[in-house]
Amino acid sequence: MNDRTMRAVVADGPGGPEVLSVRRIPIPNPRTGWILLRVEAFGLNRSELHFRRGVGTFGSFPRVLGIEAAGTVAACPGGEYVVGTQVAALMGGMGRTIDGGYAEYTCVPATSVIPFNSALPWSTLGAVPEMLQTAYGSLTVGVDGRAGQTLLIRGGTSSVGLALAVLARRHGMRVISTTRNIAKVATLGQYADHVVVDDGTIVDMVRALAPGGVDGAVELVGTNTLADSLQCVRTHGTVCFTGMLSDQWTIQDFYPMDFIPNGVRLTAYSGEASNLPSAVLQGFLDDVSADRAIVPIGCVYQLDDIVAAHRDMEDGALTGKGVVLTR
Repeated sequence: MNDRTMRAVVADGPGGPEVLSVRRIPIPNPRTGWILLRVEAFGLNRSELHFRRGVGTFGSFPRVLGIEAAGTVAACPGGEYVVGTQVAALMGGMGRTIDGGYAEYTCVPATSVIPFNSALPWSTLGAVPEMLQTAYGSLTVGVDGRAGQTLLIRGGTSSVGLALAVLARRHGMRVISTTRNIAKVATLGQYADHVVVDDGTIVDMVRALAPGGVDGAVELVGTNTLADSLQCVRTHGTVCFTGMLSDQWTIQDFYPMDFIPNGVRLTAYSGEASNLPSAVLQGFLDDVSADRAIVPIGCVYQLDDIVAAHRDMEDGALTGKGVVLTR
């Protein structure tokens, strides 16, 4: 930090992966209530892809992208955390309205930080925060999952889909996961109890596995498969709309009486750092350390690989979470 500059990934405007450039910029100075985080690793998220393309719902350019990061506290003027504390930072406008985690340092509100203590490698720790927050919230808030129930995960080979399967099975649930790619069935079978190859209409296959309908479903593909997912769920079951892997976000001429089956509940989930309790993050990391849980990592990159990493994410080449190490 002697020269007070850092390496960061900056996008000056929207476009393809090539708009991302690694350059040196000043290290930000935290004010009271904010924390300077020394970033060791960060996860890749499709919302960053959407923002980079210019289709995000808010934010501005130029911008250091990244809605999450993992590392240690480098400075904390308000005294909320001791310097050197391991923390995860996520959401709170990161990578959109404030510069995010694609950098050696990032400055974030203290409310966007979750402390933890772990000897796991940063390549593992960097994969966890947003993936776990989204999966945990979808399971607990979105579908209110209970032991003994059956959960459908539409888009099961995504990082959130794999994390959901890990959490749901630890929760005592039976998991049915989908993939469009038959080559990924074997991999997905390591996480789910049943794998369904998704051709766009899976209700008959799912109902063969769960004749009365599944208890809950988490929709990660988008609005183009949502109607079919709703048909897979039992009366008084719940579908949680969480992701948009297909990049289809809205429903034209939405008519609820035709779209939603009688008695099936449709909800949605998106969360912030406050939606991931520190005890849940710590407990999950402890379970990973003890080989009671796994972190579905697709590929680990270096900061200079960021353009290739975004191409892989855009092409659907990853099964699991993409992680970038900053050093």
